[in-house]
Amino acid sequence: MDILYLLIPLSVALVFFILGGLWWAIERGQFEDIEAEGERILRDS
Repeated sequence: MDILYLLIPLSVALVFFILGGLWWAIERGQFEDIEAEGERILRDS
């Protein structure tokens, strides 16, 4: 039962870390044009 006092705050911190990384990626435009990069790789020779 004592381990829950450690695991719950760690899991909440991990969720905030993941959400912060997702927000950062969205703000920097990482998901603006997903298909273009795949097409660019195929067109380059």
